[in-house]
Amino acid sequence: MAISYNKMWKLLVDKKMSKADLRKAANIAPNTMTKLRRDEPVNLAILCRACEVLECDFGDIMEYIPEA
Repeated sequence: MAISYNKMWKLLVDKKMSKADLRKAANIAPNTMTKLRRDEPVNLAILCRACEVLECDFGDIMEYIPEA
């Protein structure tokens, strides 16, 4: 299973937010931000908080990439 959070990083640029801004606003731990940057799975509750801050849905911040 592969997950990509590239959509979230692009959305941050569009909203003129930094990763640090998102981390503080959504109360995300630094080690969890590292997981997000590495496209590793994170808790759904964390993604919910990110969606609240960014005013979007899960599909706007992540995508599932099937393994070949």
